[in-house]
Amino acid sequence: MIKEIEEFGWTVVALDATDYLPSFAYTLGLWKNYQHPEIIAFGLPVNMLHTILNEAGAIIKSGQSLKLHQPYIEFFENGKACFLPVDELNFEDYFNYATELNGVATFPAYELVWTDRNLKFPWEEGFEAEFKFKQPLLDRNANFKFFEEKNLEVLCSKGFNEGQPIVKVIHTLEGDWEFQTSGHTLEYSQFMALEDLIIKDPSLNDLFDLDYGQKAERKSPSEKWNKSLL
Repeated sequence: MIKEIEEFGWTVVALDATDYLPSFAYTLGLWKNYQHPEIIAFGLPVNMLHTILNEAGAIIKSGQSLKLHQPYIEFFENGKACFLPVDELNFEDYFNYATELNGVATFPAYELVWTDRNLKFPWEEGFEAEFKFKQPLLDRNANFKFFEEKNLEVLCSKGFNEGQPIVKVIHTLEGDWEFQTSGHTLEYSQFMALEDLIIKDPSLNDLFDLDYGQKAERKSPSEKWNKSLL
């Protein structure tokens, strides 16, 4: 990775999609070598993400700067791209290698967002629903990061509304969510909107990337979550 950055000026870090989480890739080296924001993109095949981000890197290496909120046609044969600023609250979720390389917790970064088959961006009316959770918009929604609808009904211990903290979260293989307090029983449970839980306990937002078939546990809200397979 370091050799690639030294030879070409940047590299691309990519992660494949899972059944729940979208693929994503980001550049590493653009900020350090060209003082240009790093770039991240989501939801496309990893080889395509590599190609697109390398094209962006080549543009930047040539001395040009990519502009925010401006449509670009250079990256897709039959689509458009637009760059959005990344909210600092999203850095820890995606840019771990970049923060190590740059030696700071946050730095400028752009998200490359692509259009659907009707050339509509996610924020435009009529954007195709099947792509809604393929590319989270990192300039917004930092207070609700889940790849789900905000009004999704999830199972929660009734004790949560009585002031008891959530200490265990399960994301089943079928995609259901369970939020449990200590001493949880199914008989003492209720359904709640996912957003309502996050509003009452923002620390639950840290589990937005809990995959199907995983659980997370903690002893108290002051401790970090420990994730494992079911």
